[in-house]
Amino acid sequence: MAMLTPVNGVPLHRADELHCSIGGAESNVAMGLAAMGLDAHWVGRVGHDGFGTRIIEDLRDHGVGVSGVELDPGLPTGLYVKVPAQETDPDAGSSVLYYRQGSAASAMAPATLANPAVAELIAKAGLIHLSGITAALSADCRALLEILLKAPRNGRLITFDVNWRAALWAGPNTAGQDKSVLRQLANLADIVLVGKDEAGHAFGTTDEGELRALLPDPAVVVIKNEAISAIALHRDGRRDEVPALSVEVVEPVGAGDSFAAGFLSGVLFGLSQKASLRRGHAAAACTLTVHGDRGPLPPADELASILDCSDAQWAGIRVSAGHFDVPAEGSVAP
Repeated sequence: MAMLTPVNGVPLHRADELHCSIGGAESNVAMGLAAMGLDAHWVGRVGHDGFGTRIIEDLRDHGVGVSGVELDPGLPTGLYVKVPAQETDPDAGSSVLYYRQGSAASAMAPATLANPAVAELIAKAGLIHLSGITAALSADCRALLEILLKAPRNGRLITFDVNWRAALWAGPNTAGQDKSVLRQLANLADIVLVGKDEAGHAFGTTDEGELRALLPDPAVVVIKNEAISAIALHRDGRRDEVPALSVEVVEPVGAGDSFAAGFLSGVLFGLSQKASLRRGHAAAACTLTVHGDRGPLPPADELASILDCSDAQWAGIRVSAGHFDVPAEGSVAP
């Protein structure tokens, strides 16, 4: 989507200037994976308009392949507007306005898979990452996801981030379907990512055991418990938990997508669940300390040192403005 944000946090109704950028969970993950040195591509549909051109150019500039992007000559690019927290209620936080009904992306359908460029990308992919946001856009989008999730794996992984968006599930095409549709789709994936807070809305529970029972088939269900920890629940009953880092937060938007990119990069690199969860936390921390949807990772050697530190050191890390302050071994309490 194109994203419009009032400049300098001015209330939307008083804003004379809107900053234009791009947004979207899937594109954020793709850019995060590309930043980690992986061959990442984004498949989607945008309008044949300035916003669509901006999205394609930004993705390409961030190293993401766009051969699978379709231009719609009649439907517009999806749009969302960020509404800053109001001075009258600063605790309410920012919110967003979605303009996605009738957008080019909402016209994705099973026929999208017949596009030769898309078919070639899917055939070569080692991992296909899907989002519950796509499921909320239209019945055709849901059918597309179901085909992908039910298709033979042929050695690839299919991952699904629930990405609950209440505003998108309030439309006429989705009312009353949210919990059942998202659960059915998520249960078809190999790896599911879900925030503990959004699990209550999407699945009606935040309890680990109940969530795992509702999603019995995925090999791993990853629960992102905000600033506390991330938990990987395995189908065989094993459980891995890695505490979150202590972060001086500037802006939370995009952190979940950065976590997904970090975690999935670890999976693709063949790392352990613990190491993959650490990569997710580190990537999320970089985004939490900047304005915008993505924060740059530390240099590769520094990141490797951070990820390889002891549990005691990990617990003592402090992150601010993209800087990781890692305590020396032996200088922190066990």
